[in-house]
Amino acid sequence: MSLDLPRTDPRAANLAADEVRRRLEHARTTRLAQLKALDETGASPGDHLMSNQKDAIKRVLREIDEAFARVGDGTYGTCLGCSKPVPPERLEILPHTRYCVGCQRAA
Repeated sequence: MSLDLPRTDPRAANLAADEVRRRLEHARTTRLAQLKALDETGASPGDHLMSNQKDAIKRVLREIDEAFARVGDGTYGTCLGCSKPVPPERLEILPHTRYCVGCQRAA
């Protein structure tokens, strides 16, 4: 009787990680373009709506960087709230998400 656990194909894991990195890079590029467009509008420093938009984009950029780090350390796709897997559908829509829907609502 063998005690070896089934192993995942490392090529499939690399492919999945490459796809995640591609999605995260796309999300980063999109947010950077949005930030650049906001900067080019030349809004006044007192424009609170513009300032809030920039802050939100910068927050998402930080979340994307954190997601890249989770890919690197192998914790990507695991909810930081409950430690359960985040559904793949949610990761497709928000590749930088840290939480499953339930934990996000509670946060």
